[in-house]
Amino acid sequence: MYRRNIPHILIPLAIGLAILIGYHLFLKPLHPSPRTEPTEIVESVPPPPVPPQNKPAESESRYVRMIDQAILPHTPHQSLLEDIRDEVEKHNLSLAESKLKALPASVLSDGQSKPFVAILWNNLGLQQERLRGTRASIDAFRKAAELDDTNPVILMNLAHAYWEQRDRALNTEFLTKLMKAAPGEPFPHLAMADLLQEQDDLTGAAMHLAQATQRAKQDPALQSYLATVTERVQRTHSVESRMTARSSTHFVVKFDGAEDQSTWTSVLEILEEAYRDIGQKFGHFPSKPIMVVLHAKESFQSSTGSPVWADGLYDPTLGRIQIPSQGATTDRKWLATVLRHEYVHALLHDRLGSHVGALPTWLNEGLAMQLAGDSWPDLDETLHSEMKVLPLTSLEGTWGTFSAEESIMAYLEANSATHYLIERWGMARVDDLVKSFQLKATVATAFQDKLFISFEQFHRQWLGRFERARP
Repeated sequence: MYRRNIPHILIPLAIGLAILIGYHLFLKPLHPSPRTEPTEIVESVPPPPVPPQNKPAESESRYVRMIDQAILPHTPHQSLLEDIRDEVEKHNLSLAESKLKALPASVLSDGQSKPFVAILWNNLGLQQERLRGTRASIDAFRKAAELDDTNPVILMNLAHAYWEQRDRALNTEFLTKLMKAAPGEPFPHLAMADLLQEQDDLTGAAMHLAQATQRAKQDPALQSYLATVTERVQRTHSVESRMTARSSTHFVVKFDGAEDQSTWTSVLEILEEAYRDIGQKFGHFPSKPIMVVLHAKESFQSSTGSPVWADGLYDPTLGRIQIPSQGATTDRKWLATVLRHEYVHALLHDRLGSHVGALPTWLNEGLAMQLAGDSWPDLDETLHSEMKVLPLTSLEGTWGTFSAEESIMAYLEANSATHYLIERWGMARVDDLVKSFQLKATVATAFQDKLFISFEQFHRQWLGRFERARP
């Protein structure tokens, strides 16, 4: 059996991080700095859906993100601000945005009006996010933060948008400011740990994970998750601290074992070719260098926690492609196949961020196989076997409980269904389909909105072709 990747084992951890961060981002009411007129937080929105394996004990709680805009400051601009507030409340968002942009300088320079304008921009951003996702809300949250960079609710909303979009503005400077504005919150430290591990500063990442753990004392679910991530960071640091590293323009490769110049050259050549080839096919290039770790054969499983049958994996929690190095020095074809396959998973994670878990597993794996140009002999054998077809709906979530035979059939169907998608609608439309999951669309909604076909119709048409290819 050939299994190049195990995202169905590792991705739930990454989803758990994103969900728990989002959950804790606004779990407790964060009161802004005192104003002449008090600003009370009154409106809340439900937290994002939580997979059963990561569901916090307090999941019925509601986190808070909107700031009360009912109390207007006593200024000469009161009627003007009231008019904009009413447009936001009536969901006339374009009109409200135009009026906010047209505010005269005298309003923004007024000490009483300025923080209220920041609140209006914040609440406008929330309405935009609900309609069109966080990509549409970043500018509004950014304007709110420019007007009031001490309001923890505004800064948290902006951080949430940055996190969702994997925006590089979620940097050390911004997170340091967030830590000062919301000193009791674990999120800034979790985000800082994520940033530091991307920079390969695992010692610093562990320190901020400890800070996050200290601030999450009231939440056993988050503490448990932090313990898991901390253990992985510490284990990774212990393993990788003895490795040698080489870099190219878009990759950092670490090698466990005796330095071998030909292996470095081969790995980096394959990866840079994958960067160009797959990036052009998919229309996306990673936002930062990707880490690739080649483990010694005897330490691959213990270092990565992978099962015995795994040829390689992409770990989205630590942002690393990890493969055993025993085949790297002897079989360039195997090495290229594994690296390209895992690179697609890394690219999808870079594209979708925390929403990569919303992508159906069959589409995630199918894209990896199609874009990487995989050729698996086991799949041809299974195609002509008498194994029962699995409905694609059963392949949307984890594959961890499948038997060996079911796993091969799952990969076969994923490859076939994704090939059919690309062949019929083209890669550009499939890319639109992928993007829709970043906006939290369901499978049914994504297919209807982007391909103008119901998922049931697509499944029926694909299945007919798939069955005709079998004996």
